[in-house]
Amino acid sequence: MTASSGELAGLAGLLADGTRAAFCLALLDGRAWTAGELAAHAGVAPSTASEHLHRLVEGGLLVQRRQGRHRYVQLAGPETARLLEDLVGYLGPPRARERTLRASAASAALARGRTCYDHLAGELGVAISDAMTGRGLLTQADGFALTSSGVAWFEGELGADVAGWRSSRRPVAKACLDWTERRSHLAGAAGAFVCGYLLDRVWVKRIGSGRAVRVTPAGSDALRELLGLRITARG
Repeated sequence: MTASSGELAGLAGLLADGTRAAFCLALLDGRAWTAGELAAHAGVAPSTASEHLHRLVEGGLLVQRRQGRHRYVQLAGPETARLLEDLVGYLGPPRARERTLRASAASAALARGRTCYDHLAGELGVAISDAMTGRGLLTQADGFALTSSGVAWFEGELGADVAGWRSSRRPVAKACLDWTERRSHLAGAAGAFVCGYLLDRVWVKRIGSGRAVRVTPAGSDALRELLGLRITARG
């Protein structure tokens, strides 16, 4: 079904506000945030945040759930995250003269490694995808797909349920264009599994409360052993 011009304008209108755009970008870390956390992040009053969140939920970009006294919101799904990443990529890198030193450092950290909803992006995400390709676990010939060796690696080495992935609606492996590297990194069920696997073992660790991540010393050793990937740990 083809979207109408009104529907397209409505979608664009949801992001045509600095506060709502800030909420969506923060939620690209893949986690659920409370309304209060998002309000503090964007520097707005809780009542203002609630109004904007209501619009985003009604518009289908966010979903919400309640747990006790708290209301949590998160992106509606991987396709919403992909839409936002594509829009950021279309804008290109920020102009250097508009950056403060702190903003430049934060931007550099995001470029080195970050979460893109539930998978890894930036230099780290692309490097892992390339290492998997070099070892014959992933093919990038016509989009992204796991090879038979890749399926065996995920199941045998990492303990993944690839058969379960195939029974879901989500693609097993999918190419996601990286807006900083201008190349694709691994998304889909396989990309989400890799991200969760590394975070759970603290081989990759979040930097502060944002999307940026760094490889830990243990992670540097593990990635070298698993994929022959040499990445220097930071901090």
